[in-house]
Amino acid sequence: MRTLPHAPTGEGVALLGVLTLVMLEVTALATAPARDRPIVSGALMGAGTAAFMLVAAVWHAHRDAARQAHRRLHETVDDSWFTARTLEGFPMEAVRPYLLGRDAPSLNRLYTAWILATHGEDAPWIERHLDLPAGITHLLVDAARQRQRH
Repeated sequence: MRTLPHAPTGEGVALLGVLTLVMLEVTALATAPARDRPIVSGALMGAGTAAFMLVAAVWHAHRDAARQAHRRLHETVDDSWFTARTLEGFPMEAVRPYLLGRDAPSLNRLYTAWILATHGEDAPWIERHLDLPAGITHLLVDAARQRQRH
């Protein structure tokens, strides 16, 4: 089985940024005249500290937002999400081709995506959290919106 390359993650981009910053700092320190090295070192330490504090603040805000989203989802899910009408309008005929291929998602994951779509989650969110292809999540979200209009 061959894995496909993934888009760069925020962590990967941040790591490359830090490595680039370190290389630039080392180069600046190595090329600075000997008499200016204490000043250059102090400036680089200040810049490094500021960058660290900025990254820490962004990381903390990201974690808080993710935690709140997770909490919000779990607080709103109740028995009303799972009734006899929950799967009403599920586009089985449109979904069937996605179930026949290799590495096809399970029907239970598609049902879960459907329930999330009928409760207002968008396609990118469902793709990310259920690891589903974009085509099928957009199909389910569009069908859920059609169901809500009628």
